[in-house]
Amino acid sequence: MSASSSATASSAAASSSAAAASEVSLTTLFVRLKLSLMRNGLKGSSKRKAVWITSLVISLVFSVFVTLGLAMLHGHLHAGTVVVLLAAILALGWTVMPLLSPTGDETLDPSRLVMLPLRPRPLVRALLASSLVGIGPLFTLCIAVGSVAAVAHGAAGIAAAVVGAPLLLLGCVTLARAVATANVQLLTSRKGRDLALLSGLLIAIGAQVVNFAGQRLFEQGGLATLEPVEAVVRWLPPATAVGMVDSASEGAYGTAAAQLALTLAALAALLWFWERSLTSLMVTPDGSTLAASKPEKDRSGSRGVWSLLPSGRTGAVMQRTLRYVARDPKTKSAWVSALAVGLIVPVFNALQGTGSVYLACFGSGMLGVQMYNQFGQDTSAFWMVAQTLSSPRDAYGELRARAAALGLITVPYTVLVTAVTAALVGNWATFPAALGLALALLGSMLCTGALASAHFPYSIPSEGAFKNVAPGQGGLAWLGIIGGMLSSAVICSPVIALTVFLSVADGFGHLTWLVLPVGIAWGALATWSGLRLAAPAVFRKLPEILTAVSKG
Repeated sequence: MSASSSATASSAAASSSAAAASEVSLTTLFVRLKLSLMRNGLKGSSKRKAVWITSLVISLVFSVFVTLGLAMLHGHLHAGTVVVLLAAILALGWTVMPLLSPTGDETLDPSRLVMLPLRPRPLVRALLASSLVGIGPLFTLCIAVGSVAAVAHGAAGIAAAVVGAPLLLLGCVTLARAVATANVQLLTSRKGRDLALLSGLLIAIGAQVVNFAGQRLFEQGGLATLEPVEAVVRWLPPATAVGMVDSASEGAYGTAAAQLALTLAALAALLWFWERSLTSLMVTPDGSTLAASKPEKDRSGSRGVWSLLPSGRTGAVMQRTLRYVARDPKTKSAWVSALAVGLIVPVFNALQGTGSVYLACFGSGMLGVQMYNQFGQDTSAFWMVAQTLSSPRDAYGELRARAAALGLITVPYTVLVTAVTAALVGNWATFPAALGLALALLGSMLCTGALASAHFPYSIPSEGAFKNVAPGQGGLAWLGIIGGMLSSAVICSPVIALTVFLSVADGFGHLTWLVLPVGIAWGALATWSGLRLAAPAVFRKLPEILTAVSKG
C-alpha cells in the first residue's frame, strides 16, 4: 500500500513538474518567437533594417532625455501632478494604439492561435511576457522610471518606486492586450482598417487640442490649475502606481497602501478579463462560419437616398463616387481628414483670438484637393469605366457627375465652416465676402483637379494603410497637386483682388457683399471651363490613364 502511495505521489509530482515545465517552456517559446519576428523582419531589406535601427536609436535617445527630464523634476512643487497625469496619458496611449494601428504588431491578433492546443491561462502569461519585448515597452519603462524618480523621497518612497515602475509597465501592457483581444474582430475587419487609417486624423486633432490646452493652461495660472484633475487621476489605475510612490514619499502610508491595493486589483481584473476574452475567442465561431446561415437581405424596394440623385449616367456616376467616399478606406480617410482639418484650423484660430473669417478658405482648399486624381481611386477597375467613354461628350458627362458628387458635400460644408468661423470671430459683416471667396477657390480647384486627373493620373496601391502613391509615381502626384494648387490661386486671383479692393478702399466697404454673387459665378464658370477642357484630354489619353492608374 505504501509502495502504491509512493508511486502515486511520484506520478503526481512528475505531472506537476511537467505542467510547470510546459508553462515555463511556453512562455520562453513565445518570447523567442517575438524576438524571431523582430529579427526576421530585418532580413532581406537593408532599407528596412536601417529604418528599424534608426527608429531604435531615436527611441533610446529620446527615452534617455525624457527619463532625465522627469528625474530633474525631483523636488519640484508640482512634480507629482506632472508625473501622475503623464502616467494616465501613457496608459491612454497604450489603450487606443492597438485600435488605431492594428497592423503595427501581428502578435496583437490572438485569433492566429485558436487552432493550437493551448490553455488560456498559460497563454496569457506567455503573451504578457512576449509583449514586454519591444521598443514600446522599453520606452514605457524609461518613462516609468523617470516618473517614480521625480517623486520618490526617503526609504519608503524608494521602496515604493521599485514596485511602482514595474506595475505601471505591466498595467499599460496588460491594458493594451486586453483591449486588443476584446476587439480582435474589429481589428481584423474592414471597420478596423478604416479606424487605422483615421489614426493620423486623430493625432492631428489631438495635437491641436494639446496646443490649445497648453496655451490656455499657462494663461490661467500654470500647473496649479491641474491639481484638482490630478487628485482624481491618481486614483485611476495604472496611474495609481505613480500616485502610490508620491503618497509614500509624503508619509501618507495608508493612502499609499490603498493605491497599491487598487493597482494590484485592477491588474488582476485586467488579467481575468483578458483570459475570459481569450477563452471566448477560442470557442466562438467566426463570421466566416456564420455568414452562410444568415438569410440574404432583401435588396429590392426603395433605393433610399440614392433615389434623390438624377437618373441616367449622371446619377450612376454620382452614386459610385459617393459610395467610394463611404466605403473605400483610403478615400474615406482622405475625405474625413480634409473635413476635420478644414474645420479645425479656422475654429481653433478663432478660439485663440487670432482667427479671421477668411480662414474658411482653408477648408475649401482641403476639399478641392479631393478632385485631383479622380481616376486613380478606381484603380484597375477604371477599365470598366473606360469602356463607357466612347466620345469626349461621355468623358465630359463622367467628369461632370464626379464634380457634382463632390459639390453635394463641399458646397454645404463650405457654407457651414464659413458661418461657424464668422460666429466665433464675431464678424458677420465679412461673411458674404469670405463665403464668395471660398466658393470661388473651390470652383477653381475643381477646374484644376479635372485637368490634373486627365494629365497627371497615378495609381493608389490597395495595400499599405498610409501608402497612397505607387512606387515611381511620387513625382507625378506632387506635380499634379502642387501645380494644380498654384494654378487655382492664379485662376481665383480676380476674386481675391476684388475682395482686397472692396475691403481696403475708402467708401467701398459696404459693397463687400458683392463678392458673394461674383464668387459663386466665378467658381461655377471655372468648374465648367475645367471640365470642358479636361474631357477631350481624358478621351484622347484613355490608354495612358488606364495604364497609370493600374500600376498599383
